[in-house]
Amino acid sequence: MKKKSFPISGMHCASCAVNVQRALHKLPGVVAASVNYANEQASIEYDEDAYKDEAVQKAVESLGYKAHLDAHNDQDVIAVERAKELSELKKKLIVSVSLNILLLIGAMLPFAPEFLKQMWVMWLLATPIQFWAGGQYYRSTLSGLKNRTANMDTLIALGTSVAYFFSVIVVLFEGFFESIGIERHVYFEVSSTIITLILLGKYLELRAKGQTSEAIKKLFSLQAKTAHVLRDGKEQDIPLAEVQRGDHLLVKPGEKIPVDGLIVKGETAIDESMVTGESLPVAKKIDDSVIGSTLNQHGAFEMVAERVGSETLLAQIIELVKQAQGSRAPIQKLTDKVSAVFVPVVIVISLITFLIWFNIGPEPQFIRALISMISVLIIACPCALGLATPTSLIVGIGKGAENGILVKDAEALERASKVNTVVFDKTGTLTEGKPLVQDFFVLPSQDKEKISRMVLATEKQSHHPLAMAVVRFLEGKVGPAEPDTLKDSSGKGVTATFGKQQLGIGTQSLMKELEATVPTALQQMAADWQEKAWTVSFISLNGEAVGVIAIADTIKASAKETLSQLSQMKISSVMMTGDNQKTAQAIAAQLGLKAVLAEVLPQDKESQVRALKDQGKVVGMVGDGINDAPALASADVGMAMGGGADIAMESAGITLLRSDISLVPQALKLAKHTMRNIQENLVWAFGYNVILIPVAMGALYPFFKLQLNPIIASAAMALSSVSVVANALRLKSIRLKREQS
Repeated sequence: MKKKSFPISGMHCASCAVNVQRALHKLPGVVAASVNYANEQASIEYDEDAYKDEAVQKAVESLGYKAHLDAHNDQDVIAVERAKELSELKKKLIVSVSLNILLLIGAMLPFAPEFLKQMWVMWLLATPIQFWAGGQYYRSTLSGLKNRTANMDTLIALGTSVAYFFSVIVVLFEGFFESIGIERHVYFEVSSTIITLILLGKYLELRAKGQTSEAIKKLFSLQAKTAHVLRDGKEQDIPLAEVQRGDHLLVKPGEKIPVDGLIVKGETAIDESMVTGESLPVAKKIDDSVIGSTLNQHGAFEMVAERVGSETLLAQIIELVKQAQGSRAPIQKLTDKVSAVFVPVVIVISLITFLIWFNIGPEPQFIRALISMISVLIIACPCALGLATPTSLIVGIGKGAENGILVKDAEALERASKVNTVVFDKTGTLTEGKPLVQDFFVLPSQDKEKISRMVLATEKQSHHPLAMAVVRFLEGKVGPAEPDTLKDSSGKGVTATFGKQQLGIGTQSLMKELEATVPTALQQMAADWQEKAWTVSFISLNGEAVGVIAIADTIKASAKETLSQLSQMKISSVMMTGDNQKTAQAIAAQLGLKAVLAEVLPQDKESQVRALKDQGKVVGMVGDGINDAPALASADVGMAMGGGADIAMESAGITLLRSDISLVPQALKLAKHTMRNIQENLVWAFGYNVILIPVAMGALYPFFKLQLNPIIASAAMALSSVSVVANALRLKSIRLKREQS
């Protein structure tokens, strides 16, 4: 199974996206399809053996749209197509507004010049608006009829055509209407004004939509454009797209690194703030990895390209943001169902409206029936419904990406908005994750140098952070040794043999397992250290504890402030650690935390998260994204603390691009604001249609003798979509960071 995203141009409303999605679903090999009207993107999951690009192209074109399957930069394609459409709309608006003003003067002002009041002059002025400016609605309607679908354009074409062609018949058969007692009146200004107002609304909507995808544009702008490749001993400048894996590249001071790779010659300092958010340059030497699109600040160096094109970290980030922006939130399911049947239902309602007015309405019945039918067709707006969710998601997810918060999909964002409990893995999240040895004690009766050599040799075989701290402490102080055997006891420690001697390093549980006696002096020393929140490892030799090691991991500077922010957001925080209860409680006291899960083995983290969920809590889990993958996946929403190129995007719903714990409340704040914005949009979109369609049908007439004018209906419809997009754009102004006092 493979996935593919590509832009689709030419869609005019949410119903268009629903129709394209339905057509893609039916294609051979396509397992899942999603089409987002707001960012004009389609995403498909397909079986490579049965799938063909040509079939997708043909299916989309048959509906009157265009699929850009070979686009290298989706944003460029969308921007070019949008610029074309805006330019075309501008021309149509200028002509339509000019002609429409003359029509309105002739129809509404008693003192207007007589020739403007002539019906045939009105006909002449209205025709270019109807068929040139409004031609796209007819083309879209005909395409829909061929494919047995309908969209918003169908409603516009029907509504304006009824007004226009009725007026044409009045002009051509003037005497007939007088003979049957129907008032002789034309509605050219109605059809023309409707089209003009809808074009204006579409123009404003397109301009506003252009602002929703700025985050992706910014990410694309970070990419380098060219690379200096070294081939046959010569330097050549080539486009970024031509760089291949294994190429030797030269990077000069002040240039962006073209792709991800490895330094093979030279030293430098690199600004990686684009990915990590760290403002200080990072020193790099031979065999160090570098990230594409980060900035080389000082020395020139040579590198080997390891990940190119779509494999680079930035490309993966862009793809992740695109997929997330195009994903569908669970809250959108109802909207999708409504949008799918909206247009046919509105057409039926308009016919019912005509029949009611024509049969039981006041005189002139036919005219009133006609006006109400047109108003119903015009005021209904599936676009507002279709835009309500995706526009907020695009802006919200984009805002997150700009702040180092990568959201995997809309569902993760929706779940994050409901989180009321956050579980923090202690090491690397609440603490720096770089423990240091605070004290190393061996009983005076023992050979400290010999035991130190054995401890160093044993810990060198382990990759546990605590073991590495011991190695850093002892290396250079004692000589090397080599254990005969080594056994790792997960979560407890490690044992090794040196000839006939057995060494154990680990927790009190390991000492019990080894049946090692622990002298009172060592027990007291360990207890004192644990009071300081130091992690204690016992050293045993041949069944007797002979020493203790105190290791401490410093708390992150921003940890306490972060937990305070979560508390103010009414979100509970829980610390989960493998440390013993005493040590864990001491660290929790420093952080101002009450809820602690101590002595949790790595394999038990997932079950602890599940236990919290079983208590009815909506759990967010914060971990390093690799060791904590099962717990991250088990949580309602996992938040992986990223570390540059090692971020584990697949293990969590939200990836925090840098190891900055303050991003946790920012991510949850973003989720809450985005979901609130979606709810506002949905209330507006549903409310607009639920209230104004009955008004257009004539619900106010029995009480206030008011009948909605189709021109007012068209203005309301045009503004409904614009208001939804404008409301979504408010998300760009929210402050995620709390101002420091």
